[in-house]
Amino acid sequence: MSIVVTGATGALGRLVVEELLKRVEPGEIVAVARDRAKAAGLAARGVEVRIADHRRPESLQGVFGAGDRVLLISGNEAGARLDQHRAVIDAAREAGVALLAYTSVLGGPSATFSLAEEHLATEQALLASGVPYCLLRNGWSHENYTGALAGALRTGAVVGSAGGGRVATAARRDYAEAAAVVLAGGGRENTVYELSGDTAWTMAEYAAEVSRQTGREIPYRDLPQERYAALMTEAGVSALGARAVAEADAGIARGELAATPGELSRLIGRPTTPIAEAITEALKELPA
Repeated sequence: MSIVVTGATGALGRLVVEELLKRVEPGEIVAVARDRAKAAGLAARGVEVRIADHRRPESLQGVFGAGDRVLLISGNEAGARLDQHRAVIDAAREAGVALLAYTSVLGGPSATFSLAEEHLATEQALLASGVPYCLLRNGWSHENYTGALAGALRTGAVVGSAGGGRVATAARRDYAEAAAVVLAGGGRENTVYELSGDTAWTMAEYAAEVSRQTGREIPYRDLPQERYAALMTEAGVSALGARAVAEADAGIARGELAATPGELSRLIGRPTTPIAEAITEALKELPA
């Protein structure tokens, strides 16, 4: 039996492997990646690397084994993810895995924005497959916002379309730790976790914290959804991606990513990382 992490060289996957290495022996972990070179560091630490691409279902043959505990990290190709996810589910079912955990979206069916659609369809496919499952319904990550700090400081404003809606973010590492807890432990079959930060905040509050830490006045500028999408497109984001992000902001305005059930902090055994701490760390990484 192995613990198998798909997308293991991605932003979340690499953190999951790091958390697993704190809990199990390296030889128990399998990292699935598209590029062996990117996984070389994991292989050097004793993690088994298997090469596969969700976009090529035939490459998944033999990746999973009977009794494996598998984490399917959702893809990042909006509009194409469902077929990729189904390929992994089919391969896992054929192999007879013991558990297939999936990183879904906070709120599940209550999330109505377009980015949630493929998550919900994947959940349905997973439940229909008969494979023992665990749904890790992750909220938004701090990094969704701190990753844009350089642009906010350059333009002098935080922009979005979330209005006064609250969003309960957590650090990517918090979500990774939760996934590792599920994969390394037992008794998680056929469960659903609603995972989010302990505190929900508004974009205006986020901008105020950025202002406090930088000593600059960085306001939040709320834009109509169409204008926000156009602004992202002008910055190089694909039209599809820009629309999806703007629609997600509209979901935040409706309160769809504000839930703070506390399941993430209970699962990892500590409070989730505060957004202020994430801002501090992100500012340290910016060029002087």
